[in-house]
Amino acid sequence: MAYNQKFMKLAAEEAQKNVGTQVGGPFGTVIVKDGVIIAQGRNHVLANEDPTAHGEVFTIREACKKLGTHDLSGCELYTNAYPCPMCLGAIIWSNIKTCYYGNTAEDAKNIGFRDDFIYQFMNNGLTDKNVLDLQQHDRDTTIKAFNDFKDDTSHTIY
Repeated sequence: MAYNQKFMKLAAEEAQKNVGTQVGGPFGTVIVKDGVIIAQGRNHVLANEDPTAHGEVFTIREACKKLGTHDLSGCELYTNAYPCPMCLGAIIWSNIKTCYYGNTAEDAKNIGFRDDFIYQFMNNGLTDKNVLDLQQHDRDTTIKAFNDFKDDTSHTIY
């Protein structure tokens, strides 16, 4: 499908619903498949007391429930702002191949959202202990489940 402005308008309307509330930030999302809205939603971080309840993640969860699958292949995502690193990961893991966004990461930074430090952390080799002290330990203990999973042919990789 090609870009459709009406879906971006709906994403912007979802974001607008959070202005002046304690639901979450001004971020809205619409997921579409074959020109049909599968799910639409907005950020629920504050209302759900859940830092992962960003607009994209919230709406991906709703779309997966509606379709009864973790695989959103063939869907397109419209969001009013460039997705943060967590949301980019969720979009990619859900197999959505097209994501349309409105506002830039810089626009989000200008209103107080600080996603850029996560990108900097990732670009600097995950070594900034002021952001996250990321340490590997006990691989010999944790690798067993990975090896057993690899050897088990009954699963589906997603």
